[in-house]
Amino acid sequence: MIKVVSYNMHKGIGLDRRRDPRRIVDVLREIDGDVVALQEADRRFGTKAQVIPHALVEDHSPWHAVSFGHDRASMGWHGNAMLVRKGSTVRAATSLHLPALEPRGAIRADVVVGAAAIRILGMHLDLSGLWRRRQARAILAHIDACPAPLPTVLMGDLNEWTARGGCLHDFGRDYPSVPTGPSFHARRPVGRLDRIMTRGFRVLGCGVHDSALARRASDHLPIWAMLEPL
Repeated sequence: MIKVVSYNMHKGIGLDRRRDPRRIVDVLREIDGDVVALQEADRRFGTKAQVIPHALVEDHSPWHAVSFGHDRASMGWHGNAMLVRKGSTVRAATSLHLPALEPRGAIRADVVVGAAAIRILGMHLDLSGLWRRRQARAILAHIDACPAPLPTVLMGDLNEWTARGGCLHDFGRDYPSVPTGPSFHARRPVGRLDRIMTRGFRVLGCGVHDSALARRASDHLPIWAMLEPL
């Protein structure tokens, strides 16, 4: 069994308007996932440095950050980052340039967790529905071009308010959404902007992590799914 988590951490800024990276790590420790896709993991301006200090992840968490070979100041690529449980093996890691009016990207890692080799894609899609669909098609084309098929998880903040339309229509043909529930806004969740979509897995459980700490740490709540490769 593999627990995956997606979390828009809002650059570490909570509803109290304080930037607190340790609080983000504490929320993730509450969930205790094996693979975590983060969105808005970097600061917005300047060097766009990572919000969670490297030492905080390496020395005070059960994960390490996957390297995607870009600016050392950043944890990932265009605010997308991925954490994997220590002891896991990262076989491949790459970033995806997505078509967009503003800088957008996605990340992909092939990871061995326990004895299972899986493929994980993290993403944060555009506010524009037209560009979201173009981005979805680019992500799907990237997966189709991968050299070997693996059980695959797509997850992140899709910015899609519709129940099945838009980019969900494109993804849903091969990657149905896991019914995690609404995760935005953290104060009163009504929108299912954050999604986990899978192929090649049995879903054993899923949900929104709605703890008291999570309701303060970001404007999104984390979502999770417990998966078993088929």
